[in-house]
Amino acid sequence: MKRLSNILLLFFLTVPVLAQPYLDPGRSVSERVDDLLSRMTLEEKIGQMTQVNFTLYNSTGRQDKVDLIPEKFIPLVRDHKIGSFLNGVAATPEVWERYSRQLQELNLKHSRLKIPLIYGMDHVHGTNYVTGGTIFPQPLNLAATFNDKWGREMGRVTAREAADLGHHWIFAPILDLAVNPYWPRVYETFGEEPLLAQRMGSAFIKALEAEPSIAPYKVAATAKHYLGYSGSDSGWDRTPAQIPQQYLHEFFVPAFRSAVEAGVDTVMINSAEINGIPTHANPRLLNQLLREELGFDGVAVTDWEDILYLVSRHKVAHDEKEATRMAIEAGVDMSMTALTTTFPSVLKGLVEEGTISEERIDTSVRRILSLKFRLGLFENPFPSTDRFERIGAPEHRKMAQTAAEESLVLLKNEDQLLPLQREIKLAVVGPNAFTKRDVSGGWTLNHQGGREEDYPARVKTVAHALKVEFPNLVKAEEAEVIVAVVGEHPYAEGSGNIQDLTLPKQQLEVLKSAFTYGKPVVIVHMSGRPRLLEGFDEKAEGLLWAGLPGFEGAPAIAGVLSGRINPSGRLPFSYPSAPGHFLPYHHKPQEKSTAAYPFGHGLSYTNFAASALEISENTASVTITNTGKVPGRHSVLWFLQDEVGRITRPVKRLRDYQSIWLDPGQSERLEYTITSRDLGYPDREGKLVLEEGWHTLSVEGQKIRIFQRDGRVIRTDKGEAL
Repeated sequence: MKRLSNILLLFFLTVPVLAQPYLDPGRSVSERVDDLLSRMTLEEKIGQMTQVNFTLYNSTGRQDKVDLIPEKFIPLVRDHKIGSFLNGVAATPEVWERYSRQLQELNLKHSRLKIPLIYGMDHVHGTNYVTGGTIFPQPLNLAATFNDKWGREMGRVTAREAADLGHHWIFAPILDLAVNPYWPRVYETFGEEPLLAQRMGSAFIKALEAEPSIAPYKVAATAKHYLGYSGSDSGWDRTPAQIPQQYLHEFFVPAFRSAVEAGVDTVMINSAEINGIPTHANPRLLNQLLREELGFDGVAVTDWEDILYLVSRHKVAHDEKEATRMAIEAGVDMSMTALTTTFPSVLKGLVEEGTISEERIDTSVRRILSLKFRLGLFENPFPSTDRFERIGAPEHRKMAQTAAEESLVLLKNEDQLLPLQREIKLAVVGPNAFTKRDVSGGWTLNHQGGREEDYPARVKTVAHALKVEFPNLVKAEEAEVIVAVVGEHPYAEGSGNIQDLTLPKQQLEVLKSAFTYGKPVVIVHMSGRPRLLEGFDEKAEGLLWAGLPGFEGAPAIAGVLSGRINPSGRLPFSYPSAPGHFLPYHHKPQEKSTAAYPFGHGLSYTNFAASALEISENTASVTITNTGKVPGRHSVLWFLQDEVGRITRPVKRLRDYQSIWLDPGQSERLEYTITSRDLGYPDREGKLVLEEGWHTLSVEGQKIRIFQRDGRVIRTDKGEAL
């Protein structure tokens, strides 16, 4: 019934212009765009290139309430012709539906050509701004599963829960690399290895954008933050990076190339700068590399107020007018002006004086309108209540729960202390054990993480989950084992900037106290990056990296400690041993890694063995066997090392991975097809270089040397011709 009323409302709103070709869904997108563009004024075009934050028209003017004051909103669409809005805080599906409906109704009423709005949301780990929505582990946790399924399932569930609410533009996935552990957005990434970002990011994009069950709606993904954002020299958010061109092409470009190949609709631009040039003013990156070389034909949007930051932060422009010219000439399509509305008039002035051509404006508007047509917004601009039962549905939460279980990484298990017996006398200490906020981190219910009282009753603290798993919780002095739960409290972006990787003093005092009782201590570490424990991890009998496992994370942690869940996560980053020295696993030979726990490290309650590594032409195969006594999941990692190169090569690179389940005694034969890209590397222009020579292939302790020529493996070190 609700969908029928939507159709009738849209009919009466558009009946005066139904004869116009751009409103005919039977025509191609390009035909509709051509027709609509020909009818638009310059002001209407520039309005489509503008995106503002919801706080400009909500009742409080703060990021705390999802509502709309018509007197504030109408001038934005009537006078400024703005075509996109963003952001919010946690609100019920009913509130979001009512809000999105009012937004579109007022817009269509005051839009001369009835162009629908597109609304952007930071749903970065599920529908994290929907009360009752499904909250997945943060992306860093998903990467620890080495299982592409979870990128795909998070994309699918996000689409199913967001589309009906009017959230048609999702600002995810983040494809930056966690190469600096100080960086406050590490937890939003898929780790330090490009292959993880490539595969998990692409899985998310394809699932989100192609989910069939949300028809008649569609949802757009955003590959962010293009390019090199996380390579910050200081490790602080939105600060400069010095990245050599060859390194940029080898490590930062691949995930965005894969996103473009996956069909990503939009790209969000890096807020910072590379090699002295702000990305928003860099035509080499935005026009040449992104458009011409990678083939991206979608919408490139700025991040928060980033055109203005060319003046105030980067100081490469004298004023907003100059900054706007630089950004548009560099290739920006849409400005997330956020809290200001001066962009449309400034850009209009640049066109009227002849500095920017209207043809250049048409190029960006064509991309934006094409996106709106592809998403079906002209036919279906209004939200719907028909499928609310899917939001936070049990099958969705089960997905998030299983993802959380697979994401936990057991780093240490001295004398096989774990798993613990259910009857054991257990003490639970540490501030992170007693809050719901700390299990999910930032971008959860609010930008900086919701208030404790905002979290649903079904979300459990770690202490509560341990009480369910281990009924005999006691004081520390009475315990047989002490579980110390420490880590970070929620943060997002710049509020997470730190000067020391070591955990704060208050957290270390908890650990110090735990060891005074002379009992075995198991540390559960919940953080968005690898914070250091000042040597207490060396004293502990057990260490579990829990990361930020989301709403279903606490029972998963308790399940691993009890043995109900066999841990299978592996580190998607290198865990440093000291605050002043850190290297990714793919460092150069002359650099010596001092990682406390290396990339790919992760223990299990069973044992896995690899055998019979063989290669036939460019296909390698190996047998993996569960040699232990309990079933378990295992991620198999394939590495290649280029032994000699004209430029120094990394000590090794991850080239493939598979996640498998094996019962005790069960074996599985796995294959990895070696590509020419795996055997080569990009030069400083991004062109593939293939050097004849030896490579070492390693998988789960098995190694074989192979000789390649022109991307083909022609023999092994055993003298076998292939």
